[in-house]
Amino acid sequence: MIKRFTNKPPIIIAHRGASGYRPEHTLAAYELAIALGADYIEPDLVSTKDGVLIARHENEISETTDVARHTEFAHHQTTKIIDGELKTGWFTEDFTLAELKTLRTKERIPQLRPQNILYDGFFEIPTFQEIIDLAKEKSAKINRQIGIYPETKHPTYFKSIGLPLETALLATLTANGYQGANAPVFIQSFEVSNLQDLSTKTDLPLVQLLNNTGKPYDFVVNSNDQTYADLVTASGLEEIAKYAQAIGIHKNLLVSRDSTGKLLSPTSLIINAHASNLLVHAWTFRNEDHFLPLDFQGNPQGEYELFFKLGIDGVFSDYPDTAYTVNENLRFKFYSDSPLPPSHS
Repeated sequence: MIKRFTNKPPIIIAHRGASGYRPEHTLAAYELAIALGADYIEPDLVSTKDGVLIARHENEISETTDVARHTEFAHHQTTKIIDGELKTGWFTEDFTLAELKTLRTKERIPQLRPQNILYDGFFEIPTFQEIIDLAKEKSAKINRQIGIYPETKHPTYFKSIGLPLETALLATLTANGYQGANAPVFIQSFEVSNLQDLSTKTDLPLVQLLNNTGKPYDFVVNSNDQTYADLVTASGLEEIAKYAQAIGIHKNLLVSRDSTGKLLSPTSLIINAHASNLLVHAWTFRNEDHFLPLDFQGNPQGEYELFFKLGIDGVFSDYPDTAYTVNENLRFKFYSDSPLPPSHS
């Protein structure tokens, strides 16, 4: 029997939508994710020139849209430094929403997901408001609450150019009735200072994202010597708990891999996080062997089962149907001393 931190089974967070089946961050990907059993849909948020929040993996959009084919936007191609990295391409903050709406999305990793190429050129870039509208519409239609799990992308950068993401984010959430600690929302960030600031302005749940390498970019800017490795120590988790309710963590920090890609023994991170009263959401679960550990090649279900049994509270998945199926299979076998009602109708 699995000892659960809460009396609920893990939530399924559709990572950029059902991005294993549709180009990521499209309304089609989010809608399919809901149909496949996701509890939350996850948009990465960046800003347009006119301050509208939209869903893109990065503010540089040549990999996820057909912008390079639009000769009318050739003059927007440029080179910028984003979070310390030199990038050349087209950036959302140089386009108005009206201009971006003329673009169409495409599959970001076609070499791994050739099936998604069929949908290249069909879908628009969605706004955050359109994603909220979809979640509310589907929640009412299927009588199951669909949450949203927005990430602020490059918050220090966007603040530096006069387009702070947090102001628009909170205004949009408030306008749509998302308020309080029990609202179906998690706000996430790889940076720390913007979450600390948000914690003074909202009671909505906040999630500190933690990578298995590097450090938060605001730490770089502020000459803070700490890295993500420092944040996952027991003392680091206690500090996170002062402003956040959960950690969103690279799964290799929970179960690391050796040089061949084989899994090693689990770390104590889940236990330590729960001791600090933090939920643990792990990322990213994908079905392709390219992403799977050596132990579970051809068996993504086995990887989910391992992590579910370790006691995580949620998974970010590109294939929410796989996560849902494993979750349901484990539900009454392991997840509590008392029976739980089904999470999905």
